[in-house]
Amino acid sequence: MEKGNIYKKLLECKKQIGTVAKNAKNPHFKNTYADINALIEAVEPILLENGLIMLQPVRDNRQFTEIHDAETGEKVESYLEINPSLPSQALGSQLTYFRRYTLSSLLSLMSDDDDGQHASQPQPKPAFTSDMFTKAYEAGASIDAIKTKYAVSAEMEKAYNLFVKGNK
Repeated sequence: MEKGNIYKKLLECKKQIGTVAKNAKNPHFKNTYADINALIEAVEPILLENGLIMLQPVRDNRQFTEIHDAETGEKVESYLEINPSLPSQALGSQLTYFRRYTLSSLLSLMSDDDDGQHASQPQPKPAFTSDMFTKAYEAGASIDAIKTKYAVSAEMEKAYNLFVKGNK
């Protein structure tokens, strides 16, 4: 049995897998993603065709994704540390989430969208409007403090400073 075979097989798999279709919606981030079942449906038949077996065991407080070469016994793996003190339902959700991410990471899977990608993007600040002047002023907010939470145009900044000056 030739060692190093697993990488040749993974290369063939990667050529065949392509982009994984989104099939689930994340209501928190209002976007879609490929769930664990879609990922497995997209990759497992191709792995098996190439003599590779995927396993996703939990060991030593870690969620693993392992791909084994049935001929040589070689394997590649990815894992994330789990929080075993979570309540059962939360732990189950964490394991499903980690199975999805360790599989995606291990195979560098492409998906049309990724709920983590959206979460990591800086979100635009809401606009500071004239309707907010009184509330901000009563809270003692300086224009610099307001700018940390809101997008403030030059005109709005000037108007707020005049409002504060006129109410002193």
